[in-house]
Amino acid sequence: MANCNPLRSPSSTLSEVNLGPSANPHAKPTDFDFLAVIGKGTYGKVLLAKLKADNKFYAVKVLQKKVILKKKEQKNIMAERNVLLKSLKHPFLVGLHYSFQTPEKLYFVLDYVNGGEIFFHLQRERCFLEPRARFYAAEVASAIGYLHSLNIVYRDLKPENILLDSQGHVVLTDFGLCKEGVEPETTTSTFCGTPEYLAPEILRKEPYDRTVDWWCLGAVLYEMIYSLPPFYSRDMSELYDGILHKPLPLPPGKSDAVCSLLQSLLQKDQHCRLGAIDDFLEIKNHVFFSPINWDDLYHKRITPPYYPNVKGPADTQHIDPEFTREMVPNSVGRTPELNASTSSNNAFNGFSYVCGEEDSFL
Repeated sequence: MANCNPLRSPSSTLSEVNLGPSANPHAKPTDFDFLAVIGKGTYGKVLLAKLKADNKFYAVKVLQKKVILKKKEQKNIMAERNVLLKSLKHPFLVGLHYSFQTPEKLYFVLDYVNGGEIFFHLQRERCFLEPRARFYAAEVASAIGYLHSLNIVYRDLKPENILLDSQGHVVLTDFGLCKEGVEPETTTSTFCGTPEYLAPEILRKEPYDRTVDWWCLGAVLYEMIYSLPPFYSRDMSELYDGILHKPLPLPPGKSDAVCSLLQSLLQKDQHCRLGAIDDFLEIKNHVFFSPINWDDLYHKRITPPYYPNVKGPADTQHIDPEFTREMVPNSVGRTPELNASTSSNNAFNGFSYVCGEEDSFL
């Protein structure tokens, strides 16, 4: 019987990966000048790169096959590729231009989105006023609603995975935890996500549906409004106890509309959560979003509330310097070496284009 595993020879790091319609068999790493590290994650690093042929800038996600094989993550990597292929059809999802491979590594050539993570801007400003938070939440909800229409559950919505483009519009990235094939009446059960944003049903290790994404939207909106995720604690047991059992704290000074939305999204019973019946339609129709013209939003006819003031296509001012300072000067056009620093001040910090392990990635 033929081996249908996308990494056909698990015992070898030289195995070919079936990259499907995204594959560019003629592409190679030397097509690019690699300029800086802009993200790290579980399986590789993301690099700012300039394509020599046209001098355009891209984010190139580099994944080590041996790490994917070791962690048995072939299925998740292929799911991420599948979602990236579909994401080109929505304005608030990062786009995949093409992919290619060497005997040891996979390369995903993505849009370079350089307005900074929502996480980056929250760290600097602590919280946003309601109109700004509403704009970001609406664009994120539009992206999540589109994924749900394709029976894809995102499962890892957090400020680190929400980027701003050069004009200030939202771009959702990192589809590594996406689950395909989750129809409206079906569930899945994999325990995954980021601690502060886990829905109660995931913590209870119960089957869950697409409403986990609406819980996460509520958690992100709460953080944009109040500066910390709901139930936040450095003590993991306290954090989980709050998510599972404690009432939602709503400090005074916010509008009735945003408090109502937060209570509806952060409903511990998934069957009573906003979005449980009509999914994205329920979110759109909530009074908090009444100022939003959704057609104008989708077509980017609404002026963003914040302009990142990006100075050009290679600007990295909004990228965490923890990443960008890792670069070894590449003055003679050689493939640069990247050091293995993975330190972070945030225990749960994610990355703009999450993918990082040790050693050289090119």
